[in-house]
Amino acid sequence: MESFNNTKLNENILIAINEMGFEKPTLIQAQTIPHLMFSKQDLIATAQTGTGKTGAFGLPAVHLTHIEEKQTQTLVLCPTRELCIQIAKDLTNFSKYINGLNIVAVYGGASIDTQTKALRKGAHIVIGTPGRTKDLIRRKRLHLADIRRIILDEADEMLTMGFKDDLEAILAETPEKKQTILFSATMFKKIVSITKTYMQNPVEISASRVNLGAENVKHIYFMVHASDRYEVLKRIADMNPNIYGITFCRTRKETKEIANKLMHDGYNADAIHGDLSQAQRDEVMGQFRKRKLHMLVATDVAARGLDVNDLTHVINFNLPDDAEIYVHRSGRTGRAGKSGISIAIIHTRETRKIREIERISKISFSKERVPSGKDICQKQLYALIDKIKKVDVDENQIEPFLPTIYEKLESLDREELIKHFVSAEFNQFLTYYKNAKDINLSKSKKPKQKDQREKLSRKERQCSTFESFFINVGSNHNVNPARLMGIINEGLNSRDAMIGRIDVMKKFSFFEIDASKKNQIIKSLNGKIIGGTKLSVEVAKEKPESDLSFSKGRSSRSKGRSKKEDRKRSKKKQSGSRRRKK
Repeated sequence: MESFNNTKLNENILIAINEMGFEKPTLIQAQTIPHLMFSKQDLIATAQTGTGKTGAFGLPAVHLTHIEEKQTQTLVLCPTRELCIQIAKDLTNFSKYINGLNIVAVYGGASIDTQTKALRKGAHIVIGTPGRTKDLIRRKRLHLADIRRIILDEADEMLTMGFKDDLEAILAETPEKKQTILFSATMFKKIVSITKTYMQNPVEISASRVNLGAENVKHIYFMVHASDRYEVLKRIADMNPNIYGITFCRTRKETKEIANKLMHDGYNADAIHGDLSQAQRDEVMGQFRKRKLHMLVATDVAARGLDVNDLTHVINFNLPDDAEIYVHRSGRTGRAGKSGISIAIIHTRETRKIREIERISKISFSKERVPSGKDICQKQLYALIDKIKKVDVDENQIEPFLPTIYEKLESLDREELIKHFVSAEFNQFLTYYKNAKDINLSKSKKPKQKDQREKLSRKERQCSTFESFFINVGSNHNVNPARLMGIINEGLNSRDAMIGRIDVMKKFSFFEIDASKKNQIIKSLNGKIIGGTKLSVEVAKEKPESDLSFSKGRSSRSKGRSKKEDRKRSKKKQSGSRRRKK
């Protein structure tokens, strides 16, 4: 399809989108719009964020609306309020010249009374987040009896965020005869389950191969000690003077800490996370979209629904546990034919994750060395020179000052003048990176820091009070003592906690940790997702003896004895006991 004029959309819609600068449909639009215009058959569309999905479902939805009928005819569900607002804005622009078409956005964090009033006036198209939509249905403020089409946008994100029950409750309120349209970047099991339950013989359209990273995104990783990750982040920013990117962290706490460090160190950065109010979030995003911020630090949940173009970098301060999430992150750069870079900062034990992402997503990582101080100084110096060459000079304004400037600088020759000028602008980098160390690691290189349990002296162990904990992951979840220690360290955001005995069973584990960390470890790990399993951590009760034989860690058995020897010793004890009774 070469032009929107071939879609047979309402002429007023064509005028509006022409004013918006849209001339040629994207791939997903070219495949989706004709189907939705002329068929009521259910549709599954696989497409990454940024491929024009809103136009793909929004333009037909506006075209097919009967203005004279005041009831809600189209319901769009999406994962976040930011995306909800964006979709409503886009559909409003599409329908700019269609009089009487009402579009209402309903989402949490805003007055439900205001949204209720808007619904009472008649809403032809409603865009909502699952939680607020369900609440309005429960209050009988939103009626879906006459819904003709329901659109699930970023369905995979909604399920990842835990909206499955809300989605099912909403779908149960819709009439049996309707068109269900599902857009998703990935098609994992939960998505397939919904399509089988709530869709009838759907047509499947794919604007990109499922689970593949964007082909114009370069994927690289740096391998360093965990304690050097922040230093790597700064070197990435310094090596790329025009960086415009998002850095993903695992927790809200880490997001705030990293953003605060960057701002303290003079970088144009800020954070978005769940603790921000909507007004604060809007302020940060407004600054980022205007490029007054060069680096945005975010969690995956907080970044859902963000629609920001022209990102140069996506940086994984922590790799996600799910390869699908990595694909989502990296897909935020390299859009609209432009190139982008996705960087992972990892330690030696995370190469397995890199290989898993490569296998599932069919992308290829290249291992690169963290830029050295010399590399960064050279890049910054040349960037400074290029910036000076491009400065616009206003002769009229500067002319009156030139005689005095010449007089003050007449003692310096050309070379000395350049050296002085460059040094004045550049000394901070030269000073900071003067003795910068090489922080790169190779997989075969032994970490400088020994196992935490080996670091503890006998005296420290005796003086420490340990608390025992139960955790619901074990060897069946690919957890071993080293991985469990990593989970604990990540939860505490520290490697300083004293860890004692670790027993890894098949389906669960026990570990000991400094009792002073009791509340912190429970709060930080409970509910965290590891390898698709939601963690449950609690103070351990007495461990059942029958389970100790599954231990992959330090067994409670006497050192050096096998299970077979244990059984022999047990039989001897029982035999001796019987003889004594006789």
